[in-house]
Amino acid sequence: MTEHYLDNSATTRVSQGAADKAIELMRECYANPSSLHSMGFSASKELEHARDTIAKALGADSSEIYFTSGGTEANNLAILGCAHAHKRRGNRIVTTATEHSSVYETMLHLRDEGFEVIFVSPDITGGVSAQDVISQIDEKTILVSVMYINNETGATNPITEIAAAIKRRGLSTLLHTDAVQAFGKVDFKVARLGAHLVSISGHKIHAPKGVGALYVKKGVRILPHTFGGKQEKKLRPGTESLPLIGAFGVAAEELDIQQSRDNAQTLRSYLLDKLSLIPQVKVNSPSQGSPFILNFSVDGIRSETMLHHLAAQGVYVSSGSACSKGAKSHVLSAMNLPDNLADSAIRVSFSKHSTHEDCDALLEGIRSGIENLAKR
Repeated sequence: MTEHYLDNSATTRVSQGAADKAIELMRECYANPSSLHSMGFSASKELEHARDTIAKALGADSSEIYFTSGGTEANNLAILGCAHAHKRRGNRIVTTATEHSSVYETMLHLRDEGFEVIFVSPDITGGVSAQDVISQIDEKTILVSVMYINNETGATNPITEIAAAIKRRGLSTLLHTDAVQAFGKVDFKVARLGAHLVSISGHKIHAPKGVGALYVKKGVRILPHTFGGKQEKKLRPGTESLPLIGAFGVAAEELDIQQSRDNAQTLRSYLLDKLSLIPQVKVNSPSQGSPFILNFSVDGIRSETMLHHLAAQGVYVSSGSACSKGAKSHVLSAMNLPDNLADSAIRVSFSKHSTHEDCDALLEGIRSGIENLAKR
């Protein structure tokens, strides 16, 4: 059976170049990068080369890049590190009701600690307006955290506008963005974006799982939340996973954002045209959202039922964030999506490997699902 993988927002297939680099660093350049002997020095050079590569992709200085185990740790480090470093200055934090769980749950934790956390609601497209976020920022606001691209709907948020407003008002408020679904898919540089803290992840761009990075603008102070050695300038101590980091660097070097984006846009438009001919389908993603993500509902068929039906035909999609493990989506709830549509939502996500054949297989699976499952 031919496999049609359309769940790339959950994870991507590791590229051959990234896999080869990981094996090389496990088998040949395997010393601890902190060791003082020549093998350790060679490992350290590989580590710093990967750091330079990630920095270049973000338009940052290499000293501003801190490696983590992935996007979740990067988000936690940014938010907790900022909140605890600046709590004497204020206790107000502004975020959105549609953040990834690694941000959303961290915010709930900070609220339990006594921080005032404001969750800005999205509009009907799933995104937030700059004005709605800015209106919640005052002199006591120490942090604003707004994701760049929503992982469930593909809605894009106005990070640059929010950053400009904070700067224009002369506030010392820090701005963090979860850019996990944007890195490698949107051609952005941190200087133009305006955020002080940016989280990215390797396994969304064809690197292995278990590696990510946090950009921390030079001069910005955040506190560590793990303690041990002096790795990553003590902000994220512990022996670095050089094979994963090296592979992350290779995946970043291999990025062709425009080509990947053009392919995703072509496939998304094609799929939207075909889905519009199926009366039971309701599109939940905004028309101007990320071309890599399309969320829609097949009314009358629960997501889990449709997912199993599609998987049996070799078509792999999701019902939302993989981190939710099938729980009801707080993103779709925040959008006030009716229960029947939220319970039947499907997320399709593309990569550079996605094809028209994948879309056709999905469409055939949806049609057969409607014909066979809705009757039960």
